Amino acid sequence: MSNSTLKKSNELFTIYRPSFPGQITSVYDSYWKFAALRQESFFNRINGMSNPWTKDEIIGQYKFTNVYRAADRVSQYLIREVIYNEELPDTTNEVFFRIMLFKLFNKIETWELLKREIGEITFENYDFKKYDDILNKTISSGQTIYSAAYIMPSGQSYFGHLRKHSNHLKLIELMMAKETAKVLTDSRRMQEAFEILKSFPGLGDFLAYQFLIDINYSPILNFSESDFVVPGPGAKGGISKCFKDTGGLSNVEIIKFMTDRQEKEFERLNLPFKTLWGRRLQLIDCQNIFCEVDKYARVKHPEIKGDSERVKIKQIFRPNFTPINYWFPPKWNINDNINNTDQI
Repeated sequence: MSNSTLKKSNELFTIYRPSFPGQITSVYDSYWKFAALRQESFFNRINGMSNPWTKDEIIGQYKFTNVYRAADRVSQYLIREVIYNEELPDTTNEVFFRIMLFKLFNKIETWELLKREIGEITFENYDFKKYDDILNKTISSGQTIYSAAYIMPSGQSYFGHLRKHSNHLKLIELMMAKETAKVLTDSRRMQEAFEILKSFPGLGDFLAYQFLIDINYSPILNFSESDFVVPGPGAKGGISKCFKDTGGLSNVEIIKFMTDRQEKEFERLNLPFKTLWGRRLQLIDCQNIFCEVDKYARVKHPEIKGDSERVKIKQIFRPNFTPINYWFPPKWNINDNINNTDQI
């Protein structure tokens, strides 16, 4: 890629030349190839093909999230069963409470456990001791209540409880006491909503942004997923492997650059990329792909270290054959395009 001129317009980029001012590595093309191959695997599975769903040995062997964050199993459960569950109250406060309760553990089994023990999960009937006792007993039985997707800070220094989950329940109580759901609905920009979430104990940049995206699936917020992005540690590692020199662009600007160029790059590499039933990649998705390419490159391009210290992919892919009937926030207007008839 040769030099190009990029001009900011409304915080996005207008590209006047089909090139880039920095220096890329071979991982840059693998970014787009990974996206196309992982998405191909996603649709092969939906269309009823038997496993393996990909010819790419790395994608077939190791665990990678979906290209579109909202298509992952946990996100699908959150959207369908937690946010838009017609059997649960749909007030802003109740929806916000459910989202935070689910996401602080980020584990379907923990939500199902609470449902079995408590019944209808509502803030109106919330009782700290009841929730705390259930989770204490679960931990004592040797079961895990947190997802391994990311590490949750304990919050002990602020709330004072020995058990992490106790502090997280108190964090939810604090958020509800501060009428956070209402404050969020009054925010006019996605970054403003991010700053509101980040102000709470233990919620740094990464977690505040992830929770923001989850809340934005709901009717509480209605921002475009291409309004704002916060690169996580994995994304920063992926960017450092794709670009030897970013030409002065920040990590945020790089993610915006990739989001803007996606169709051109798939065309340049002659890659058939099937969107999410008409929804192109958003900033959160391109950020997510950088995280996954950071892992993918450990095997595909072991000679390119970037800023990442890890050299192996830890998680092996083990298929979960529980069916998913894909369904997304109605405001995206893609649900009518989905055919779920051939679910595995």
